[in-house]
Amino acid sequence: MAWARPLSEAPDLAGRAVDLLRTPGALLNLAPDEAASVVAQMRLVHFGPGVTLFREGDGMLLDHMLLLLEGEVSIDMAATGHADSVAISVVGPGSVIGEMALLDGAPRSASCTTVSAVQAAGLSRKGLEALIDQQPRTAAKLLVGLGARTAERLRALGDQLQMYAALVEDQQRTIERLRGAGSGRL
Repeated sequence: MAWARPLSEAPDLAGRAVDLLRTPGALLNLAPDEAASVVAQMRLVHFGPGVTLFREGDGMLLDHMLLLLEGEVSIDMAATGHADSVAISVVGPGSVIGEMALLDGAPRSASCTTVSAVQAAGLSRKGLEALIDQQPRTAAKLLVGLGARTAERLRALGDQLQMYAALVEDQQRTIERLRGAGSGRL
């Protein structure tokens, strides 16, 4: 990814990023000055519609996350046994994407494609390291917040898996009932 200019050079967007980092949905619990310290390490990036930002399983470009400032991004995962992907969600301003790879350096867990033109604030691993050196308390709060977001998504996934297991169990009972009814006719 080619990084554009520092976000701090676009004061209106930098202010928007500070506000978005502090929204309740961000789960970051940053004070205004702490959010400004994070934004000072971010770079402004632009993408047109239909651009793949991250590709599921990609082991390249793992050193950044994006805070969406404007526009929407579709998050998709490959369907098991199918060439097509399944849309998980569409996210917009205030959403953070790519943070798991920033934290652990593992391949991307989903594909992210722009639905519309997108402006985002990117935080690279180098920026995160600079924040850790310069503002360790703020960096710790950021990392705890990103960890909390990841945990929240894992809990939601657990809930979805429980629903899926209940559906599979119900389907299995129906199949067994139909098999029993079918054997009685012979």
